[in-house]
Amino acid sequence: MSRQSTLHGRESRSWTINRRYISCAETVNASLKHRGPDWSGLYQHGDFYLAHQRLAIIDPASGDQPLYNEDKKIVVTVNGEIYNHEALRERLTNHKFRTGSDCDVIAHLYEEYGENFVDMLDGMFSFVLLDTRDNSFIVARDAIGITSLYIGWGLDGSIWISSELKGLNDDCEHFEAFPPGHLYSSKSGGLKRWYNPTWYSEAIPSTPYDPLVLRQAFENAVIKRLMTDVPFGVLLSGGLDSSLVASITARHLAGTKAARQWGTQLHSFCVGLEGSPDLKYAKEVADYLGTVHHEFHFTVQDGIDAIEEVIYHVETYDVTTIRASTPMFLMSRKIKSLGVKMVISGEGSDEIFGGYLYFHKAPNKEEFHRETCHKIKALHQYDCLRANKATSAWGVEARVPFLDKDFINVAMAIDPEWKMINPQEGRLEKWILRKAFDDEERPYLPKHVLYRQKEQFSDGVGYSWIDGLKAHAEQHVTDKMMQNAQYIFPHNTPLTKEAYYYRMIFERFFPQNSARLTVPGGASVACSTAKAVEWDAEWANNLDPSGRAALGVHLSAYEKQVAASNAVKAPPKVIDNIPRMMEAAAPGLAITS
Repeated sequence: MSRQSTLHGRESRSWTINRRYISCAETVNASLKHRGPDWSGLYQHGDFYLAHQRLAIIDPASGDQPLYNEDKKIVVTVNGEIYNHEALRERLTNHKFRTGSDCDVIAHLYEEYGENFVDMLDGMFSFVLLDTRDNSFIVARDAIGITSLYIGWGLDGSIWISSELKGLNDDCEHFEAFPPGHLYSSKSGGLKRWYNPTWYSEAIPSTPYDPLVLRQAFENAVIKRLMTDVPFGVLLSGGLDSSLVASITARHLAGTKAARQWGTQLHSFCVGLEGSPDLKYAKEVADYLGTVHHEFHFTVQDGIDAIEEVIYHVETYDVTTIRASTPMFLMSRKIKSLGVKMVISGEGSDEIFGGYLYFHKAPNKEEFHRETCHKIKALHQYDCLRANKATSAWGVEARVPFLDKDFINVAMAIDPEWKMINPQEGRLEKWILRKAFDDEERPYLPKHVLYRQKEQFSDGVGYSWIDGLKAHAEQHVTDKMMQNAQYIFPHNTPLTKEAYYYRMIFERFFPQNSARLTVPGGASVACSTAKAVEWDAEWANNLDPSGRAALGVHLSAYEKQVAASNAVKAPPKVIDNIPRMMEAAAPGLAITS
């Protein structure tokens, strides 16, 4: 694993070495030291500079970067994990590798296949590859954007690449997020999309639901992420997604290289306010699975005190991302203090299966499917950004098996009619995922956990967390400030005092227009896209990213709005629906081990 801060000098006809670039490379590298405290590397070739900070996960002893091919003519700096590196090494029979690093295959793949090798990589990655034979270079980012990456341009013709905004904002005239699933080639001078799965076109799929196929695909996704040479654990909120990740990890850990090095007992981590839903359910799941469970408590004031640090590290002013990033940021600090460098987490499931509570109001399977496609394509701006940067702030790596390429292909090929939510028929959100792991003979989870209602991370850590943030913002943002918000912040104008408060902090750290343009905007309810807000007329008056804003769906929906809307009818309690959920599979649909 490596954390990169990479840049290349002026792309011009004369390649005069400029001492300024060396100084800039060193400065940028230092600004990202938190991402990789294990090693610092700087490479120069003519007017090209590769600067790198390493977080050592695979082959800590010899995998320092930059990495090279045999004659050192091809140079690579990488942030990520290549899970299929051993299989790729077997294909590269005529190549000699310098290290045991999973990322070592990249230079050799380029040497063998040219620029068209990126789709062969199974993993999460951002990399810059320099070919010193002709002074060309390529830049690529993983399919979904699990790893963060930005590209910038200087007035002098220079091109800069960095894992974080703070590596670019002082030296670039313009910078932006590097798009996921894309490759930049200096030879063509532009971007091209290398990731072209069937679902990307948003055509409605028709594959029948097979629970065993779905189950096996996800188990494979988790198992391949057990590749590590350092201590690791799982993030466990007690919700469906993290609990399944923990259950599968615990089930398959024995016999792995990681188990031989660090033991067979899995460590789990949870964070929350005292008495929060997540702490309660996570402890129950941990006891059920037999993990060594670490429970971290924080107070609303602890979170408020960390907000500025969180915004600096996560580099956003998006309300729901900051709400969820803060407890994750606090937890990552505790995790790192225990000597753990890698965690496996449950991000991505809600986007793939329509797990957010607003999906209850999807009018038909076509709109349901298109919304899931839009959500997956935007993950790099929200949950992936949070998971990557909130953990990297403390030198911890987060792996996300739900965003495995093969698993996404399986899940997104299923006819979306199977994903539609219908509480009256016993189908709550993510029903097909729950049913796939509902094994009577070898249960993965207790029934009531398997069928627990969706709880967004920022809600699950304790409902008073969001309420406390709103109260804090109320004290710092006046009504007069809100009246002038459209003139102070004409782009993505904050609509609430909480949003205004975050925006002020963000602008202090990142005042450039390019920086504010990297953050998405638009109306949202319970994490929906702006388009999905149209699914329910009531939502237009209740725009909040909290799951409790899904009036008539969340069991703890905002009381004031519920009382004001007599037309909204609360659904049957999820726990009451469990018997019907067990029986909701179509006739002839059997699940066996």
